[in-house]
Amino acid sequence: QVQLVESGGGLVQAGGSLRLSCAASGRAFYVMGWFRQAPGKEREFVAAINWSGGITSYADSVKGRFTISRDNKNTVYLQMNSLKFEDTAVYYCAADRTTTALGGPTTYWGQGTQVTVSS
Repeated sequence: QVQLVESGGGLVQAGGSLRLSCAASGRAFYVMGWFRQAPGKEREFVAAINWSGGITSYADSVKGRFTISRDNKNTVYLQMNSLKFEDTAVYYCAADRTTTALGGPTTYWGQGTQVTVSS
C-alpha cells in the first residue's frame, strides 16, 4: 500500500522559516513534489524534484525562497524561507512516475499539512 506521510507544518511569523518533510512508502517514485491549497483557491504547484535530485522546478512565487531536496530517494523536503502571509495554505506532498503526470489523476497524495504565516 502506497503512503505519503508529511510533517513539519505549523505557525510562523512572516519572514520566518519552516521545513516540511514527506516520506513515501510502498513503491518508488521518479518524481516527488509539493502542492498547496489556500482557502477558496485551487490547488497549485509549488516545487518538484526528480529521482536523483538533479532536476528541480519551482513556481515563480516561491523561487529564491523555497528549496526542494530529496534524501534516500523516497523522502522529500521543502525548506521554506522568508515566508509571506500569502504562503499560508495546506501543503500536500505528491508523487508520480513522470514529471508531466505530477498533479494529475495518477498522482499519489499525502494528507496535507497546514502552514500558517502570521503577518
